[in-house]
Amino acid sequence: MEAPEPGGSWELVRAAQEGDRSAFALLYDKYVDVVFRYVLFRVGDRELAEDVTSETFLRALRRITSVTYQGRDVGAWFVTIARNLVLDHVKSSRFRLEVTTAEVDDSGRVEAGPEQQVLAGATRSALLECVSQLGDDQRECIVLRFLQGLSVAETAVVMSRNEGAVKALQHRAVRRLAQLLPPDLR
Repeated sequence: MEAPEPGGSWELVRAAQEGDRSAFALLYDKYVDVVFRYVLFRVGDRELAEDVTSETFLRALRRITSVTYQGRDVGAWFVTIARNLVLDHVKSSRFRLEVTTAEVDDSGRVEAGPEQQVLAGATRSALLECVSQLGDDQRECIVLRFLQGLSVAETAVVMSRNEGAVKALQHRAVRRLAQLLPPDLR
């Protein structure tokens, strides 16, 4: 197993494990947006996403002494905690998992003319609608890989699968998206 990169997130984890509160604050600052976007995409409610994100970092702080370097970015650990909280919430049967596109759509910044902006917005909306039609595993794989930007290895950790299974799941999800997209947007 190779050593963590110097000056990186794992050095912050080690410092936090030794009681350095500012190190955990730096980890929070580095990963809060990634966790929030993941949760928001899964639950579709900004206030609930904020609550789940807060609970994610509270649990991470409580468990910081138990995390160890495994050759991956510590962000995958935070997203795994968030994923488990979302799954617990869904299982509580007080909530039906839906994907809303309005708040996720905020990420699209197009500097082209109005025609390009309208076309890009329509394409993004259609794509997000198609993503919402995927099965839970395929949707989660697409969200982690392409919306959150996690690597195959990090996605495998979050989804508790091996890398080969994630690659196969991603392949099937992309093929399914191609079938779901309207022909004029392919």
